[in-house]
Amino acid sequence: MSLPHAILTALLEKPSSGLELTRRFDRSIGYFWSATHQQIYRELGKLEQAGHIRALPSEAPARGQKKEYEVLPAGRAELADWTRRAEDPKPIRSALLLRLRAAAVVGTAGMADELSRHLALHRAQLDEYLGMEQRQFPPERDSEADRLRHLVLRGGIELERFWVEWLTEALRGVEEGGDGAP
Repeated sequence: MSLPHAILTALLEKPSSGLELTRRFDRSIGYFWSATHQQIYRELGKLEQAGHIRALPSEAPARGQKKEYEVLPAGRAELADWTRRAEDPKPIRSALLLRLRAAAVVGTAGMADELSRHLALHRAQLDEYLGMEQRQFPPERDSEADRLRHLVLRGGIELERFWVEWLTEALRGVEEGGDGAP
């Protein structure tokens, strides 16, 4: 249910075409709620049918011209209602955690390489988030909207810091285990 709300949020920030939304998802919202190009277009159609968004009138209609969408009052109301709803945290589903648990019974051969790979990926993501923080949130950007967006990014930064710390510990534990046999 969150993809339509992610799209409504993005469109309230700035009316956009489906392609522009896809690009914006790749640069911001997608770090926390990813979606493919096809999912975004499919959801745009559903949101338009539900009366939550509309395509803006184009200056010169042409075949294949991109539609730019804006949020209608019903879409804003839906998004506001959604932000007030209670929602329990979702259980973590991680193939890596499950694989490490399986390695406890079948042996850790190959786990150090996979943990190292994940560690490198999380370090790179942390570096990217820290760079975004520096570029996008200078001290003078202190509106309520900026503070809330910064909190979202800080959540991502802290999650990446957790993964870097945990993966470093897990890697050390696997490497200290020796030959990989259970």
